[in-house]
Amino acid sequence: MNILVIGANGKIGQKIVNKIHSNSPHDAIAMVREESQRQQFEKKGIKTVIGDLEQDFSHTYEGNNAVVFTAGSGGHTGDDKTKAIDQQGAIKAIDLAVQHKYIRFMMVSAFGADFNPSEWPENMAAYYNAKSAADDYLQQTGLNYTIFKPGLLTDDEPKGKVDFGERTDERTGSIPRWDVADVLVKCLEAENTYRKSLELLSGPYRIEEAIENVK
Repeated sequence: MNILVIGANGKIGQKIVNKIHSNSPHDAIAMVREESQRQQFEKKGIKTVIGDLEQDFSHTYEGNNAVVFTAGSGGHTGDDKTKAIDQQGAIKAIDLAVQHKYIRFMMVSAFGADFNPSEWPENMAAYYNAKSAADDYLQQTGLNYTIFKPGLLTDDEPKGKVDFGERTDERTGSIPRWDVADVLVKCLEAENTYRKSLELLSGPYRIEEAIENVK
């Protein structure tokens, strides 16, 4: 697969791009917003494209057949930017994948995005609402999607063990970004994860075992 990684300059996106490039038979294409972000990828031989989720980025889909969406507005922007990137940007990315008949769509969402809105922290409601709307939209398509809903993201060293499934054993928790990237890359061809929305925390299971256990 030629995998367009949207949000490649983010903390998870960088890890995903590097893992695809070094540990899989597929090609990663890093989509970045600014010219200055190209070099970190191109010096490793990774193809990059410039695209802005708030503009027309349809050109970035040419020649590719799969997408990883791991873009986010970040924690220091207002609700309008969150909606523009995490919801509207994601929906545009989904529509383009449908239009180009992509064979795979992988979405990094958030643990709790499918909870009742009354369970969302008030100061995070706009974020969860945007993630939830994008996830719901994706699930109405015919794409071979997987939605990953990680818990609190950390910059800890990878643990290599996770709790991964439609409903995790624990109902709250965290996970290193390295492990999120590892799970996602190892799910690229895991057909048992197609058309599923899956929670992801650190846990007791080896990553390969946890993926095999998805039903």
